[in-house]
Amino acid sequence: MTTAPDELLDLAVSTAREAGALLQRFADGRDLDVATKSSATDPVSEADHASERLITERLLGARPADGLLAEEDTGNRSSTSGLTWVVDPLDGTVNYLYGIPQWCVSIAVEDEDGPVAGVVFDPAKDELFSAARGGGAHLNGDPIRTSGVAALADTLVATGFAYEPPIRTDQAEVAAAMVRDLRDLRRAGAAALDLAWVAAGRLDAYYEGNLKPWDWSAGRLLVEEAGGRTTPCEVELAGRWRPALAASGAPVHDALVAWVREHGARLS
Repeated sequence: MTTAPDELLDLAVSTAREAGALLQRFADGRDLDVATKSSATDPVSEADHASERLITERLLGARPADGLLAEEDTGNRSSTSGLTWVVDPLDGTVNYLYGIPQWCVSIAVEDEDGPVAGVVFDPAKDELFSAARGGGAHLNGDPIRTSGVAALADTLVATGFAYEPPIRTDQAEVAAAMVRDLRDLRRAGAAALDLAWVAAGRLDAYYEGNLKPWDWSAGRLLVEEAGGRTTPCEVELAGRWRPALAASGAPVHDALVAWVREHGARLS
């Protein structure tokens, strides 16, 4: 028995809002137990874990047959329903720990064809970006659209950098070319929010390598449902091919993809 995308979206919205409120309480207290993951500059806090536990309990409590793929691996499991939730309980942890209000909760649910419903919730600004397959994209209930920029030279692009210095070094070379060839570059520190802002037309495009599924699942759906396009690809960073994503408004997308290919990316 299938579940309508709107029903899945309702669950994602309520769960993201509850997790966001929890994270905001942690942030207000500023008393966080912080450890590291892939490198000394890759932090994970007590808040990350608490948010993921809450999200896991809400999603799997409501839908016990679904799978879960979440960043901190609190309760990851395979699906027996054909649906898997893809979760970043706190995207932008470094911003969060520094008190920079650019972080979010990202929740998506996927079937064999990709994202069905997705939410990116920014508690600091009380902005909830949402999309369901075939239903358009919204910000706090109002429809949003990607930008109509058509020329690469006019394109404001967002990117990000990895925690490991060898990967960052290679990414910096691509970023330097972006500054030269595109309108300008933004690096805010939360991939899911970057994609949500592309969906809302606040940014024209986004390109980043070394991503994980939870970085882009909800944001990719937002961009596509807002009239934009996304192209998964791979880029060689520090001697390894790593997943990457190019996303933009439709008019400039072909030019963006041609540019990233010229600068080392290959289509997945």
